[in-house]
Amino acid sequence: MSGTFEAFESERLDALEAERTELERQLGEGAAGGDRAQFAELGRRLARIGEIIDVAHQAQEALADAEAAKDLLDTSDGDDAAEVSEMLEVATARAAELDEQLKVLLLPQDPNDGRDVIVEIQGAEGGEEANIWARNLFEMYRAYAAAQSGWSLELLGSQDSDMGGFTNVTFAVRGPNVWRLLKHEGGPHRVQRVPVTESQGRVHTSSATVSVLPEAEEVDVEVDPNDLVVDTFRSSGPGGQSVNTTDSAVRVTHKPTGVVVSMQDEKSQLQNRAKAMRVLRSRLLQLQQEAHAAEVAAHKRDQVRGGGRSEKIRTYNFKENRVTDHRVGLTIYKLDRVLAGELDEFIEALASAERTQQLAAALAGAGE
Repeated sequence: MSGTFEAFESERLDALEAERTELERQLGEGAAGGDRAQFAELGRRLARIGEIIDVAHQAQEALADAEAAKDLLDTSDGDDAAEVSEMLEVATARAAELDEQLKVLLLPQDPNDGRDVIVEIQGAEGGEEANIWARNLFEMYRAYAAAQSGWSLELLGSQDSDMGGFTNVTFAVRGPNVWRLLKHEGGPHRVQRVPVTESQGRVHTSSATVSVLPEAEEVDVEVDPNDLVVDTFRSSGPGGQSVNTTDSAVRVTHKPTGVVVSMQDEKSQLQNRAKAMRVLRSRLLQLQQEAHAAEVAAHKRDQVRGGGRSEKIRTYNFKENRVTDHRVGLTIYKLDRVLAGELDEFIEALASAERTQQLAAALAGAGE
């Protein structure tokens, strides 16, 4: 049996156990010194190391069980042999399963694992149909989030279009594994259907872009108030109609980067500003990560690109009840269920493809 654990030197396991002990000591003695960012980082590292150690020990036990069953099988016969053979099969399968888990755990960790996310959806090409499609995508993600245990969705801001769509909508999603499960949803989503604005029944192609950002905490990004320009204005609805008689809408511009965030859903200027700052910090965190990691930069830039009809990560074809994810070549003929929030097949396929690529890269690096 090939085993990641067998190649996982006992010295390395001992080193991880020593590190776990040291991290527990630091956290217990307040080594972070009141620094919330450092405290959170130490906690995340402790949890990750603990999981690796636990799985390594379980793999060790499973391998020992398999070896014991193999030795026992050599001296068994009749009914005893059949029973021991079954024990060997179970232990071997368990060892293989744990071996795969350990492989994944030993891969470089996504720095955003454990973070919540902020999602932005904008109508792209296709006029009003693209805005209606943006609302459809929002409803799809809201249904998916509602079906996940421990998840919650908070609408941060939106701009309605003339026919009930969204020119843009921004929302936060919180819960276990939110980033891990939603991070691959970023990019242009293309739809092929007969728009409600089409009088002759012709199929049109439109698109909306989805951007998935790791939510930043205040401690992650320092924002100098002197770098901000804050403008207030009256909220407006579709077609420019006024929906508020006070200047409660807020536009925050970060001068060093040119990032602009607007919020108008709340009646209070303070509430709109607080929401705008949450989105601003997340965008700035994204920019920081792009500056420090070329692969992260490429991934993030690819998320939105131009949003054109020819650029897509996924296509939703209403006539054929078909959804195709072009990155993994997966096609599912139940578009209605996907739009109702049943995204698991795509999310699992994308996660599996990512693990496969990471494992291949790790093996290539080990062979150099």
